[in-house]
Amino acid sequence: MRERGYFITFEGIDGAGKSTQLRLLADLLVARGQTVVTTREPGSTPFGEQVRSMLLASEIALTPNTELLLFLADRTEHVARVIEPALAAGKIVLCDRFSDSTIAYQGYGRQADVARIARWDAETRGGLEADLTFLLDCPVGEGARRRCRTSDRYQSLDAAFHQRVRDGFLAIAAAAPHRVRRIDTTGPVTEVSAEIARITLTGLEERFGGAAPERHR
Repeated sequence: MRERGYFITFEGIDGAGKSTQLRLLADLLVARGQTVVTTREPGSTPFGEQVRSMLLASEIALTPNTELLLFLADRTEHVARVIEPALAAGKIVLCDRFSDSTIAYQGYGRQADVARIARWDAETRGGLEADLTFLLDCPVGEGARRRCRTSDRYQSLDAAFHQRVRDGFLAIAAAAPHRVRRIDTTGPVTEVSAEIARITLTGLEERFGGAAPERHR
């Protein structure tokens, strides 16, 4: 029977460095002979890309509940069509944002009922949980400085919103130390990536005993 793969998520406020660090880890794992799937939320399915465009376009007015339901619909498709098939095939899946972002942004950031959002989220992913989550953390001001000039629905919100989101991520990490590793991203990119690589390789070693879940042929 094929060994189930390994699911790693990258979380954090906008500008924390998620996309950069995910790409660097993917490159490292591929160089070591691993089969890696990189994906993101929202997006990564035909439905998800349309949802992404609606969610991130700041000129389209959406209620907080509409935002939440669109994110959850995207996750349902994403898990069923991308993540679960890849894990069942023994691949390592690296995902830029997952459930923690929904709870941090739609819950803490929007000051909504976090427990309700967590319940709804749990149903959309059908029990799937990341094996390892990297919370890439930096002060809100640093994240704003790094962000690109184009502004989406969330990047255009004020610092107080982003501080609530950061606080939400930190609360999630404190509640799930078995899964979430907080990484300070204020240092050099190379130091951050080295720490992420060390934690990842240790996790793979503990899970698979040094044998990768699935190697390139």
